[in-house]
Amino acid sequence: MKALVWEGPRQMAIHDQPEPTLEPNEVLIKVAYAGICGSELSGYLGHNALRVPPLVMGHEFSGEIVELGSDAQAQNANLSTGQAVTVNPLIPSEQDEYVKRGLGQLSPSRKLVGAHRPGAYAEYVNIPAQAVVPLPEEMTLRTGALTEPVAVGVRIGELAGQVSGQSVLIIGAGPIGLLALQALQAKGAAQIYVADLEPARLKMAQELGATPLNPKTDDVVQTVRDATDGLGVPVSIDAVGTGVTRTQCVSATRPTGTLILSGLHEEVSRMPAADIIRREIVVRGSFAYTPANFADALAKLAQNQMQLDPWIVEAPLADGGSWFDRLIDAPGNVAKVLLIPA
Repeated sequence: MKALVWEGPRQMAIHDQPEPTLEPNEVLIKVAYAGICGSELSGYLGHNALRVPPLVMGHEFSGEIVELGSDAQAQNANLSTGQAVTVNPLIPSEQDEYVKRGLGQLSPSRKLVGAHRPGAYAEYVNIPAQAVVPLPEEMTLRTGALTEPVAVGVRIGELAGQVSGQSVLIIGAGPIGLLALQALQAKGAAQIYVADLEPARLKMAQELGATPLNPKTDDVVQTVRDATDGLGVPVSIDAVGTGVTRTQCVSATRPTGTLILSGLHEEVSRMPAADIIRREIVVRGSFAYTPANFADALAKLAQNQMQLDPWIVEAPLADGGSWFDRLIDAPGNVAKVLLIPA
């Protein structure tokens, strides 16, 4: 089969590889669409310790089951060959405290498809049956491939708490920022400011109903404070993940407000700790999603409540490397790239 292999910083190439060999508890999936994620962009640059080359990345995808391992249906009775599916790519291997609490994404035993095991930038991928999720009958494979990033947005919305009638700041108008925007709108947020350096992405956020702010021309923190009687927003979200954006979010958040850190562009950065302490700001991470968030994301997609159209691009798997470069250097009005292996 053909697979797109990450070989090192800014190095990707198509390789011929054997098709995966199934374990009894696994299913073999013919990949239909595989999205490019922001965490994979940082991995591509060599900034993400989770990913080590050579590696077949790809953890947000859809496809069709072509083979079931001998024990697969005992693990997941809902599966059958020919079925259209997506995958929750964070797979715990133990029934530990976090799995029992419905927080499987935080389990120390979790393994990520496309990082700890080969991912979906290939014609076929083998996945433990427990992680495979059938798509609703009316859902296309293209839409199903968006379930994973939508679940990230749903999780951010859940952690934001009560935002009805409130103002919110999101820094970053990439796919996660745009999906978090929609999740917060669904919860009744009155005014959502979205900041980004890329004008085309700001235009996408504006078309979805946000108030756009470009840090090149707008003082993000002062604008937000001026609009909130000098206090700042009760909830801010950093969907980028740099020292600058994290600091901006702290400054824009009101005393006792909440800052949600989602972006992972820089694994380590400075934070204004004294400001956080003196204004009793709550800082919390938002990592991936719970299984319940994943199911909710699939339901929202089925009901057309979340979307990234018309800013989705479909591209052949062989063009993956050039799309990684574009998304890093000049993404323009592209919210999501879906790679097609065949």
